[in-house]
Amino acid sequence: MAVICVDAGTTVIKAVGYTGSGAEAVVVRHETGVSRPAPGWAEQDMDAVWDAVTRTVREAAAQLDGPGGGVDFVAVTGQGDGVWLVDQAGEPTGPAILWNDGRAAATVDSWIRSGVAERAFRLNGSSAASGLPHAILAWLAEHDPDRLARSAANLTCGGWIFSRMTGLLAADESDASAPFMDLRARAYSPELLELFGLEWAERLLPELRDDTRRVAELTGRAAEQLGLPAGTPVVMAPYDIVSTALGAGAVRAGQACSILGTTLSTEAVVERPDLDGDPVGITIAMPGGYLRAFPTFAGVEVIQWACRLLGLRTPDELGELAASSPPGAGGLAFLPYLSPAGERAPFSDPLARGAFQGLSFEHGREHVARAVLEGLTLVVQDCLAASGHRPEELRVSGGGSASAIWLQLIADVTGLPVLRSADAEVGARGAFLVGLAATGAATGIEQAADTHVRLRAAVHPRTGPYGDAYRDFLALREAGARSWPLLAEMRSRS
Repeated sequence: MAVICVDAGTTVIKAVGYTGSGAEAVVVRHETGVSRPAPGWAEQDMDAVWDAVTRTVREAAAQLDGPGGGVDFVAVTGQGDGVWLVDQAGEPTGPAILWNDGRAAATVDSWIRSGVAERAFRLNGSSAASGLPHAILAWLAEHDPDRLARSAANLTCGGWIFSRMTGLLAADESDASAPFMDLRARAYSPELLELFGLEWAERLLPELRDDTRRVAELTGRAAEQLGLPAGTPVVMAPYDIVSTALGAGAVRAGQACSILGTTLSTEAVVERPDLDGDPVGITIAMPGGYLRAFPTFAGVEVIQWACRLLGLRTPDELGELAASSPPGAGGLAFLPYLSPAGERAPFSDPLARGAFQGLSFEHGREHVARAVLEGLTLVVQDCLAASGHRPEELRVSGGGSASAIWLQLIADVTGLPVLRSADAEVGARGAFLVGLAATGAATGIEQAADTHVRLRAAVHPRTGPYGDAYRDFLALREAGARSWPLLAEMRSRS
């Protein structure tokens, strides 16, 4: 057996080839660009994404088993949310508008202040955010109705790649969960469409596919582009944060993981959705249950920003610099809400902005580096607390999980053992597990995970100076939040 799994991230497309034993044999990566044609906007050329997919798959197939004749199936996962509009023929009607786009921030703010967002949460367990389809579609209705008129379906990144491979317009339940799904019914909700004033958008919602209908055949045209045989099974896996949780081995209720990537997504597996709690985070249908997730707008991009600010070449250099500062960064605190779209987890506020607090002449570059890592770590703890679950351990993945100092900080602040995946691409591993279950090569996700998920040695928490850090972080954020409306007004005047 040989398998290729595609994980289409926001900035990098990955294709991973697995051998019959389930080992990662080939990893191919191609970068994709994100354009920002206006302040707060984030777009992607859909055809460029598909081109990157074809290149990675062809290269992986060539390295895995000659010209791809031995590939048992292809599984696909990708970035979630956003709007990927296509016409009746499945062709893009414009660029994809991404999950971290902020153009609809005013719409989201109005839904929050009017109570619409909270009423919607009681049906679908997800808070409003500017990068979700309802907000973007509402913005397009006002600013680009011609594009909507030319569009026949709204896909997500994974759905777009699946459509290119199979010719089918469909959505996985995970992709559809926010914002239009009634989670208890696991079906689109006319009530939610009406609540957002988007009844007209029902025609754009693609067919839902559950765990029993994940597989379709590779078309002849796509087979030629990918270098694989026509008819190869194609598996639509859940979108990336769900697939990454599965790939990290978080497959049973009570298990939790944190993705240290473009988004910091801390998430817990639950048996049923809690629609009565605080209206924060998102709740996603997944194989065998639900994922209570808190994907932030700002993740390791904050570290990259800090590297540029401090004149450092790599995140490793930032970690080394941070290690030279004492814990607590000499009283310097950092709120890492740097996205122009504000923040969506574990609270939703399109006006949220970052800040250094307590800065003085006594602070040096090492304190700034330490404060950045501590601020991001406290966001992980904040999301974990908002989930309402206290796991026995926290599994981590993503590019940030390569930082030893960051993993130790997470262990120290959360008080949990931190386990890092041994796989280079954890989202692809999750797609692999789903593919095994969907094609009958495994009896289910849990059995597949027990067989194929590998973890590195745990990083254990130490007793130290972080006992009050989370309490202090919340207090500082509350104080800082009082300035966010004024800062928004100042931006509007600039």
